Amino acid sequence: MTDQPLRQILTKPEVSGRMTKWTVELAEHDIGYQPRTAIKAQALADFLSEGASLSVTEQSSMPEEARPEELWVLFVDGVSSKEGSGAGLLLISPTGEELTYALRFDFLASNNEAEYEALLTGLRIAHQMGITAIRVRSDSQLVVHQVRGEYEAKEDVMKKYLAEVRKTISLFDVFEIESVPRSQNKRADAPSKLASPRLPT
Repeated sequence: MTDQPLRQILTKPEVSGRMTKWTVELAEHDIGYQPRTAIKAQALADFLSEGASLSVTEQSSMPEEARPEELWVLFVDGVSSKEGSGAGLLLISPTGEELTYALRFDFLASNNEAEYEALLTGLRIAHQMGITAIRVRSDSQLVVHQVRGEYEAKEDVMKKYLAEVRKTISLFDVFEIESVPRSQNKRADAPSKLASPRLPT
């Protein structure tokens, strides 16, 4: 399943060189071509190919009728040590499909910065997928309370992160965020530790 016009490319008579070789190779198989109507596990491959620097202004090409109205659930967790930092994300669709992401940051970050990076990346991925209603769950009480406006962000870095999160939140029709115990966030915590090298257990 793909949104690329493979059938048109492979059936053109004027293809030459490597494309002709691939056309011959693929002709041996019974391949059916149909457009992708909904993004599920393919989103992981798309994300890896596009990189983590997703633009929040780009709209998903998912058809309007394929966009679910129910809330998606996003578990986020950031982790930091002297050796590196990373994030773990678990995105669950209203129908139960799960997408897991492990991200390694190319910069050193504090625990709170890693938590904000995890939240921002998760929201950007969700927006890229055309999700309009989302509930975020995080075990970082500081981040959750700052996003809700219950805690004040005093440091300049935290203020910038909070401003960026609020800007990203405005892209969603429905946004909720809640604090969960670390024990309920283990599935996002595990990939975050995988992404960050040599973290202490």
